[in-house]
Amino acid sequence: MSKLTAYAGKHSGLSPSSAAALLVEEGLRMDAHPGVVFRDGPSGRRAGLMQGPDVWEVIAAIRDVRASDPELSGSSVTTAVSNMTGVPTSAVGAAVAYYSAYPEEIDAELEANDAAENQLREQLQRSQDLLGA
Repeated sequence: MSKLTAYAGKHSGLSPSSAAALLVEEGLRMDAHPGVVFRDGPSGRRAGLMQGPDVWEVIAAIRDVRASDPELSGSSVTTAVSNMTGVPTSAVGAAVAYYSAYPEEIDAELEANDAAENQLREQLQRSQDLLGA
């Protein structure tokens, strides 16, 4: 139980019982989606590929490829994302499967990333406006 208490202590807002529930849920998701793991980061705990980017990053790349060429087949999109990111096609498939099961979670991460990018662009623009650059 001391490892669980320590884990909860490193994650603000988690009690040992809520940490246990979180870890069980993540374990069940990893069992259902081989190749997907969970990790901590600046935006909190999130799904990622075992040896690759976060799931939301793969989904963003898929959307970019799909937007640039809506006529591509699914396998062509997967191949293009794999070539673009270096993520194996099987891992791209794992990200798609995870997204299909938890779209609200991944969409929220995509929206948060978009908001952060917009905020940084606005800050850069204000700096350039102030300095006359």
